[in-house]
Amino acid sequence: MEKRVIISGGGTGGHIFPAVAIANALKKISPNIEILFVGANGRMEMEKVPAAGYKITGLDIQGFQRKSLLKNILLPYKMVMSLIRSRSIIKEFKPDIAVGVGGYASGPLLYTASLMKIPYLIQEQNSYAGITNKKLGKHAAKICVAFQGMEQFFPKEKILITGNPIRKDTVEIEGKRAAAFEFFGLSPHKKTILITGGSLGAGTLNKCMLAGIDKIVAEDVQLIWQTGKYYHESLTQQLIGKEHINIKVPEFLQKMDFAYAAADVIISRAGAGTIAELYVVKKPVILVPSPNVAEDHQTKNAMALVKNDAAILVRDIEAEQNLVDIALALLKNNEKCEKLSENIGRMALPDADEVIAREILKIAN
Repeated sequence: MEKRVIISGGGTGGHIFPAVAIANALKKISPNIEILFVGANGRMEMEKVPAAGYKITGLDIQGFQRKSLLKNILLPYKMVMSLIRSRSIIKEFKPDIAVGVGGYASGPLLYTASLMKIPYLIQEQNSYAGITNKKLGKHAAKICVAFQGMEQFFPKEKILITGNPIRKDTVEIEGKRAAAFEFFGLSPHKKTILITGGSLGAGTLNKCMLAGIDKIVAEDVQLIWQTGKYYHESLTQQLIGKEHINIKVPEFLQKMDFAYAAADVIISRAGAGTIAELYVVKKPVILVPSPNVAEDHQTKNAMALVKNDAAILVRDIEAEQNLVDIALALLKNNEKCEKLSENIGRMALPDADEVIAREILKIAN
């Protein structure tokens, strides 16, 4: 009898990519497995998951809105309706196990699974667990984590250090450097900085580059500057007259592997999924954690690397002042670059998707 698995969660690429990677690994190990995704209506997973070839059904759920209390009026009603809907999904699909990857849909689905005596596994991506996962952790069959020291949030005997699933094609950079420079129209003989704020972009990182672009050009350093969807149009306007052969400003990086391959130094936010990729890429990294995330978890993610001398941390509030100077100084410091590359590479766990998939099947059996 083939196993049936529900994977719940989403909301951001950081939750969706690992969820799809786990589903792909399950299919690879057990080709006839039945997988159903449960997401939140109106969120990114409702289009990304079908695009990856999987069925998804939605809960009408939202998170607590810290900035607008008015928007929270419907939250208790939506919560109750999501629990009722979760119950009917579980009754209909009859899963052997439920998996939660974080995001709004994960909470109601896993809570309902526990009431209905369905075993569940939590995949906690961050170094700091959120309130929902902490509560759900008590009754989970297993909790797959990516950082050391997670026993402060979860029962020690339930924790399995697996790392975070990554998009393998994104981090396969071996032997691609020459093709990468050709792709971006850059010189292989100059130092190159890659700055990425994720698919939507990061306002602070974009402001830093705008303020420091003259310094970068003066040093004859190349820049691959991924602006993100929200900021691309306004930045293109602001850069009129400042165009330079060394500066490439794409909205989105279609070939992330080429961007990683070309980079001598990478500047990035500190989302758990990005960090998992950076471990495998093994380049010197400057992390600028986003301050706009729950429980400031990106700073805690970044600190896990800083403690191991595997990255440099620049606080969001100080970035505009000194990020570009720190990056340019790092490019000149070969010894520091080598040390950072070596230490970040030691933290890599590249087969997380398969390890988690095997654990899911073990529990389901």
